[in-house]
Amino acid sequence: MAKARTTELFNKKELKSKIIVGLDIGTTKIVCFVGRRNEHGKIEILSMGKAESLGVLRGVVANIRQTVDSIKKAVNLAEDRVDGDLTIRVVNVGVAGQHIKSLQVRGIHTRDRFDTDISQKDVDALIDDMYKLVMQPGEEIITVLPQEYIVDQEQGIKEPIGMIGGRLEANFHIITGHVAALMNIKNCIQRANLEVQDIILEPIASADAVLSDEEKEAGVVLVDIGGGTTDVAIFHEGIIRHTAVIPFGGNIITEDIQKGCTILKSVAEELKVRFGMALASETKENEVVCIPGIRGQEPKEITVRNLASIIQARVEEIIELVHYQIINSGYKQKLIGGIVVTGGGAELKHITQLFEYMTGMDSRIGYPTEHLASNNNLEELASPMYSTGIGLVLKGFEAIDRQTNHSDVASSGTVQGHSGVDRSSFFKKFLDQAGNMFRDDEIDDK
Repeated sequence: MAKARTTELFNKKELKSKIIVGLDIGTTKIVCFVGRRNEHGKIEILSMGKAESLGVLRGVVANIRQTVDSIKKAVNLAEDRVDGDLTIRVVNVGVAGQHIKSLQVRGIHTRDRFDTDISQKDVDALIDDMYKLVMQPGEEIITVLPQEYIVDQEQGIKEPIGMIGGRLEANFHIITGHVAALMNIKNCIQRANLEVQDIILEPIASADAVLSDEEKEAGVVLVDIGGGTTDVAIFHEGIIRHTAVIPFGGNIITEDIQKGCTILKSVAEELKVRFGMALASETKENEVVCIPGIRGQEPKEITVRNLASIIQARVEEIIELVHYQIINSGYKQKLIGGIVVTGGGAELKHITQLFEYMTGMDSRIGYPTEHLASNNNLEELASPMYSTGIGLVLKGFEAIDRQTNHSDVASSGTVQGHSGVDRSSFFKKFLDQAGNMFRDDEIDDK
């Protein structure tokens, strides 16, 4: 099994050490995080670079040139902030957008012999078969997530390796996306002189950053409110059970404020960030914000309550859609951990109270410092808007651990490993196949 490719950090005072780079290509911002694992096994964020995202619409690349420029700016800032020489070449990239879909599938693998232990090879063969499923035209499988295994009709098995049986089955959560959207991301990464190590669904990355293992085991809903979309991921018994992408986020709230108050979009965004609340009833009745007029126009006064009313109306719509996904998953009564809200939209005041009122579930804000070393600059990193970027770094180290365990299994022949295959290899294979397909079309056109 090929080992994960990583860039290397060269510091004058330290030996070179492996690092992972997470690149969050969002609708409002592009953020690059550089992380390293310390001697205690904790993750340290060495550097961060952030740039305004001008070429992405609702999680999908809409302008290649602008997106490439923003990626380069974020990466260069991350490189410059490190004390030493750092050249970023390989990145883990998050993916989101309306084109992302998920489905539940049962897979079956019949073994040649039933009187021998189920091995990692058997599990890998079962997962490999899932990547070969035929999708609708223009769609491709991004990730295959095993939920639970069945050995000779014995259900509810989390780790089948070492058991004896002839028929190995599993329930899978499969995530798909549009080929064109994924190829556009790859195109932008390549034009920025970078290489994709792996592509990861953003809510899964965010979940790694803000959720504890206890919450995932008890049952919890992650709601990541970004600029263009709101991502939902539901966990129960430590397993991801449901994912969804809602095509509304913080940007549409800003547009509502712009139209409702007839002001510039930049002013509407500043109003939302500085004075915005998700509950109009929590505002003071006579509190007013004065906005300078545009060239020759009189200043405009806007009440904070009116601003909050506009915000609350749209946030309620988003929560209703989230609540529908929770009910539709069939797990609402089992989610003891409640709802964890993260992403830039989680910074709206009183948003957790509105979630609790509308869903009847406990809610909290998810901060991406759950699994970081204490010597990080946690104050700077504590914003919910950085959950996805930090989660992408954590996922990179998780992939290294998984591949190391696979190597241990292959070399020793003992049973110790993670039930899963090198998913990045499937993604690279898919990108190569898609790239060849597009090149063949260009040749045919000629």
